Amino acid sequence: MNLTPEQITAAQKANLETLSGLTNQALKSIEKLVELNMQIAKQSLGDSMSSAKKALEVKDIQQLLAHQAEAVQPMAEKIMAYSRHLYELAHETQASFTKSAEQEFQAGQKKMNALVEDWTKNAPAGSDAAVTAIKQAIASATNVFETSQKAVKHAVEIAQTNLSNTPSTTQKTIRTTKKPASKTTKKK
Repeated sequence: MNLTPEQITAAQKANLETLSGLTNQALKSIEKLVELNMQIAKQSLGDSMSSAKKALEVKDIQQLLAHQAEAVQPMAEKIMAYSRHLYELAHETQASFTKSAEQEFQAGQKKMNALVEDWTKNAPAGSDAAVTAIKQAIASATNVFETSQKAVKHAVEIAQTNLSNTPSTTQKTIRTTKKPASKTTKKK
């Protein structure tokens, strides 16, 4: 079960290609994150300037409270939109990395199975127990990998569901907090 220099070189090349691919995926994700943050920074600066100009036009406390109430909901919506974008970017990156990991694992599993089969053909008599143990270890490793993949996918689905429900919950909360403020304003 000795590896030849050609096999080692091929494995190193494959590992280098995998590393290069993962690095490119990570850089694309970072680039998207930087673009998103730049877009948010520009938009926030514009919104801040607009809000500051409106605040300078305020003449009394009720106008100030109204101005603040007007600013809260759009701000919350923008925060939720930003969170969604971040989540989508993270999910996209995670899915890409997961796909690469699955491909590498499957390729490694095929190579391992081929090595075990080659070794089995050349194994000395009476080594059946060792061969069986190796095959069981490989099967166990495969099972652990598949189980962990299923758990990660389930966790991602739960996070996606929670993130999808958050905007409506946040908007309901904002509406309920705005109602008492508007009632007290009307009474005065």
